[in-house]
Amino acid sequence: MRFLLPSLLAATATAHYTFPALIAGSTTTSQWQYVRKTTNYQSNGPVTDVTSDQIRCYELSPGTASQTYEVKAGDTLGFVAQSSISHPGPLLFYMAKVPDGKTADTWDGDGSVWFKIYEQGATITSAGMTWASQGAKQVTVPIPKSLPSGEYLFRVEHIALHSAGSSGGAQFYISCAQLKVTGGGSGSPSPLVSFPGAYKASDPGILINIYYPVPKSYTPPGPAVWQG
Repeated sequence: MRFLLPSLLAATATAHYTFPALIAGSTTTSQWQYVRKTTNYQSNGPVTDVTSDQIRCYELSPGTASQTYEVKAGDTLGFVAQSSISHPGPLLFYMAKVPDGKTADTWDGDGSVWFKIYEQGATITSAGMTWASQGAKQVTVPIPKSLPSGEYLFRVEHIALHSAGSSGGAQFYISCAQLKVTGGGSGSPSPLVSFPGAYKASDPGILINIYYPVPKSYTPPGPAVWQG
């Protein structure tokens, strides 16, 4: 039987990451204040099963006490990466509008309700693939100006691809925050997808050897970005 020394266990944990807090301008919220506490809040470990309900928000348990953050359409909002995004891979942001009669603090985000507002892939050269998000301590995105006002779930996802050459090897680091968007427009976000359901383990943006031979292109998984 193999045992890991405490120093090796610490190194393993710090190689992973969470997204526990929001950042807006110079304001950083408290951890898990507006972000639903994730199952990996202590271990920092990833989701690897794209068919699991955990691929949606990686939520520790329904009803975790999180508040709803108010933001204006068009403002830039994001997440703190704790301690940093240490692995190579794409960064994606999704949103889902809370249905009438429900609130962001209780809705589970089930169904074909999610739309992508941003994706960041790879820069590819003969030397290999590089990822702008790798090493980042915070990641942000503009909230689309034409997004209708209302309450939303706001989902960040980073997919670590360093072990993605075999099925189930990709690592998903996910958090969902609760938002109230004001000053919105009359846009109609699309296409809408569900989590689970949006991804398959065999998707070329998920099942991929990023090292050799160097891929000639890379497309993140999921729907097209809504151009709101």
